[in-house]
Amino acid sequence: MAAKKSKKDELLTQPEEGAAIELSGTLERVLFHNEANGYSVLRLKVSGKADPVSAVGTMHQPQVGVALRLEGDWTEHARFGRQFQFRHYDIVMPATTEGIRHYLGSGLIKGVRQRMAERIVERFGEDTFRVLDEEPERLAEVKGLSVKVIDSVKTAWAEHQSIRSLIMFLQPHGISTSYAVRIYKHYGADALEVVRENPYRLAMDIRGIGFVSADAAAMKLGLEKDSPLRAEAGVLYTLKNLSDDGHVFYPLDELVRKSSEDLDIDEDLAAQAVQRLEKQERVVVDDLYADGELRCQGVYLAWNHTCEAGISHYLHKLINSPKSVDFADKRAALTEGLAKTALELGEEQLEAVRAALDSKALVITGGPGTGKTTVINTIIKVFEGRKAKILLAAPTGRAAKRMAETSGREAKTIHRLLEYSPSEDGFARNENNPLACGLLVVDEASMLDNVLMFHLVKALPLGATLIFVGDVNQLPSVGAGNVLRDIMASRTIPVVELTEIFRQAAESAIILNAHRINAGEMPMPREDDGKLSDFYFIRQEDPEKCADLVVELVCNHIPRRFKLNPLDDIQVLTPMHKGSAGSQVLNAKLQAALNRNAAQSGSGAFIGRGDRQFRLDDKVMQIRNNYEKDVFNGDIGRICYLDPVDKELTVRFEDRNVLYSVEELDELVPAYAISVHKSQGSEYPAVVMPILTQHYVLLQRNLLYTGVTRGKQLVIVVGSTRAVAMAVHNNKTQQRYTWLAHRLAGSA
Repeated sequence: MAAKKSKKDELLTQPEEGAAIELSGTLERVLFHNEANGYSVLRLKVSGKADPVSAVGTMHQPQVGVALRLEGDWTEHARFGRQFQFRHYDIVMPATTEGIRHYLGSGLIKGVRQRMAERIVERFGEDTFRVLDEEPERLAEVKGLSVKVIDSVKTAWAEHQSIRSLIMFLQPHGISTSYAVRIYKHYGADALEVVRENPYRLAMDIRGIGFVSADAAAMKLGLEKDSPLRAEAGVLYTLKNLSDDGHVFYPLDELVRKSSEDLDIDEDLAAQAVQRLEKQERVVVDDLYADGELRCQGVYLAWNHTCEAGISHYLHKLINSPKSVDFADKRAALTEGLAKTALELGEEQLEAVRAALDSKALVITGGPGTGKTTVINTIIKVFEGRKAKILLAAPTGRAAKRMAETSGREAKTIHRLLEYSPSEDGFARNENNPLACGLLVVDEASMLDNVLMFHLVKALPLGATLIFVGDVNQLPSVGAGNVLRDIMASRTIPVVELTEIFRQAAESAIILNAHRINAGEMPMPREDDGKLSDFYFIRQEDPEKCADLVVELVCNHIPRRFKLNPLDDIQVLTPMHKGSAGSQVLNAKLQAALNRNAAQSGSGAFIGRGDRQFRLDDKVMQIRNNYEKDVFNGDIGRICYLDPVDKELTVRFEDRNVLYSVEELDELVPAYAISVHKSQGSEYPAVVMPILTQHYVLLQRNLLYTGVTRGKQLVIVVGSTRAVAMAVHNNKTQQRYTWLAHRLAGSA
């Protein structure tokens, strides 16, 4: 008869998948450890089990020989077999002198090696830990330890205990080890005390920890829902979310009301929280005047207020300073510039060039096919004739690359132009170290947000000429602000609007329909004359059938008929993330259809992050600016290397490879289908766009217009005629609270 299995062996051999399990053992081997985020692959010796157990999770400085208690569940890895995936861990402090000696000498404590550990334990025995905690000065009783070494051991032990205590405290609240180390570095030895006193400080001070996580920790610590600390953090959280939605400020009364509803607290408590945040200089409450009248009290995140007021200040300084590039004979300069381009300009275009010679700052706006590129190149030639130093820039890498291709000159992203330094977390170029230029041309200016515009105008030399080029009818910036529209509304600097569509552009159905949409008219696909068009509308009312049709178009029809690559040349743009034809569903369908690795769902050749699975060759997009990696919101690349063991992958962006650890994968999303908002500043050979009535919340004219103008060779709209009509006729753009126009106009 076989021996009856112990309860421990049952846990090791027949656990239920996903059940919460506690596992104890001794760390036998560290197979992998990532210092940056703590991700570790370990081998654990468990009593009663002949073979070591594989354990995977996040741990700070794992050391061989240390006793561990893990909490997690069992998973089956297709390549590496059964693993224990732990969510929480604890280091079991040894009680015997042998165990204490091994623990101290394991490398966990900086500077304490085996021989020193032996001498310390020889002196204090089982009382060693208490001495280190309560009477560290008694280390002087240990032979051979100098004052310097004693001080070093005391500091290292205190730091080790502080981090360990912080990790143990935070783990039950869902805050990982990698964040615990970051928290300790931010607050130092007082970290645990700070977090215990006010866990909401985590959401306010530590990047990556949101209000929801801090709120959950606070509730477990017993803080009340109407705690003033919660109200402060919650109001700040609400204001940050509003900033993410594009608002530079929010009216005080509305912010108090919204915070009260979101946090389920009294309005008085929310109002008091705003007052305290103002005293802490986390927010600015500004009386906003227009035409001598108080319009409202606006609540700004402190940095947003600095940026908005700063844009007005520096732009006024710029336009009130003399031009460094002088055109004594403007007619001759213009004639010379036109001769170099060998192009014939229309009257509107000539007006734009003349305005560039006269003005310190200028906005040139217009839709597709109106000749903005020709105007830019002519202005460049005219300024070249005066030996001016010329700089070209755009908010995104793709826009800068396109600008360089059309101008034949170097163009940079604004971040690179201003020489952003990740280590300094700031720009090297500023008012004390300005750019060297007589002319700066910024393309895709509708994408400029409040923060980027502030840094740009702050770094301009006062004699420079600044020209913004963009299409004001596109969607506004992803970041807070509506900079281009506000500058135009202020009437502070000249604006030239190009409206004439040139003959060659007029042959494009994409361009003609973009202008029809912008004018509030329904797009009209060209009648079928047997020739290929560049714009199609395919009616399909059913959302699920629409999604399947989009996949068929991308994978088969367009590549076969138009000879375009489904991954490199075709981009699906959607109004929304959710729904039967939203980006989430379309990404899953397109990944399965286009990536051969997606068929290997049981092979383990993927890395999971939330509800996303990343596979080799996947098309992915960066969704936030990461200055350290030099990749920015909207950059698209392909996964060229993936390691499911070490949980890291490499993405090939246009000119470089970028490594991501598992903790950084929240910066990436699949990009087979992306939102129209994320497509700003980019152009694609072909665009496929589902437009359905289920998207009604976001069906606006500028969204449809932006999506259509992203396609260069082909645009196919798939969906409902009614939905397209809803978008075309809805010209009520979402209001953004900004006060830049008033500040620039001098009425603020």
